[in-house]
Amino acid sequence: MATENFDVVIIGSGPGGYVAACKAGALGKTVACVENDRLGGVCLNWGCIPTKTLINDAHFYQQMLKQGDSFGVTVDPKKLGESWCKVVKRSRDVAAQLSKGIEFLFKKSNVKAYKGTAFIPKPGVVEVKDAQGQVVDTLNAKNILVCTGARNRDIPGIKPDGKRIITSREAMVLSELPKRMIVIGAGAIGIEFAYIYNSFGTQITVIEMQKQILPVEDEEVSIRLKSIFEKQGMTIHTQTRTDKVEVTESGVKVTVTDLATNKQTVLEADKVLVAVGVTGNTEGLFAPAATPVIEKGHIKVDKSFQTNIPGIFAAGDVIGPPWLAHVASFESTIAVERMFNTSRREMDYTLVPGGTYCHPQVASVGLTERAAKEKGFDVEIGRYSFAASGKALAINAPEGFVKLLFVKPHGELLGAHIIGADATEMIAELVLAKRLEATKEEIWSTIHAHPTLSEAVMDAAAAVSGGVSH
Repeated sequence: MATENFDVVIIGSGPGGYVAACKAGALGKTVACVENDRLGGVCLNWGCIPTKTLINDAHFYQQMLKQGDSFGVTVDPKKLGESWCKVVKRSRDVAAQLSKGIEFLFKKSNVKAYKGTAFIPKPGVVEVKDAQGQVVDTLNAKNILVCTGARNRDIPGIKPDGKRIITSREAMVLSELPKRMIVIGAGAIGIEFAYIYNSFGTQITVIEMQKQILPVEDEEVSIRLKSIFEKQGMTIHTQTRTDKVEVTESGVKVTVTDLATNKQTVLEADKVLVAVGVTGNTEGLFAPAATPVIEKGHIKVDKSFQTNIPGIFAAGDVIGPPWLAHVASFESTIAVERMFNTSRREMDYTLVPGGTYCHPQVASVGLTERAAKEKGFDVEIGRYSFAASGKALAINAPEGFVKLLFVKPHGELLGAHIIGADATEMIAELVLAKRLEATKEEIWSTIHAHPTLSEAVMDAAAAVSGGVSH
């Protein structure tokens, strides 16, 4: 058993952990990173990256199947057979390639990687255990940064078995396409998998307890996406509670209750995907003397990402929402800057972009219309439909719109919401605009290349600033 000393030990190598490790290395610190699985964490190996690969393939398949004629490409539907195993393999290959990229970054940044499960017996010490639970390395460091991420949260009384009742992890590598699938939860994860499987021919039913799918998004956007998905063949039940899931010989039975009518219904499918949120990975990580305050399954931290235990920091999904990879990267970077006193900047959660990568995509930043009005803001709203966009028509993607919220009297950008092609790429302009406190006139008077989808941002601002739109 080896004992080594470092300036900082980082637990977890996801978007929070590996970015923090490289940041600390760039500052000239000695850095160790402990990971019990493949480098890159859940996001790179089982989340963000492989799901986007699957979504891309699903969209391509749908374009060939349903839009081929409009593109001038004749495709015989009988001969257009997707190879699901190849689709899954490509997503795994992409993840593997990027995981190797983390290895390169660690070598470049002088980060020493340890494979095993981390345990903190006391502040300043991290033990690395092998698969049998034996301590193989002891790492001493004044600073410890916990970036262990989160895992799927279970519904009380409904336990995934990995076969009939699955989570997003199993959904990513199913050996064959189910004929029918029920997705419980219509947040970003549930919606993305609903889109993927529906695109490849699975009959999809979505169950959501809230009033709208994508509950954190603007209501107008969610209503439009629900309508589009229903036209694509999905069945979507909102304001519906899942009461019971039973595994049968032929599949699964799901008992649900419509909260508006109190009517109970039994639905059947081959598989059920549970996607109702996540909870932080903290089990077995801390000894009693080193356990920080944990609330609702997540570690509590201050603005420096310091826990109540001196020298122990935490960042990313393990500290709670928003559960986003880019948030984890920024939080962990600030944590490193704070622990080594190289910067006093703080995380600004009002500037966090959100994205859902189905087709059409959904992206947003800032307040929704409802939230803005509840806070008492006097807002004016600019909209522009992609049905009027030359670029959107050229690529056969006219569905959706840009919706911008400006606060009176000066017209600063308060919130931005996009549903449409490449929405997740377009939102960055509006995050920057909000950060710089840009006004409707400034956005409208910024020259946008033509023809582009981003012209819709300019035209939405023009709609409320007296400008000329296309």
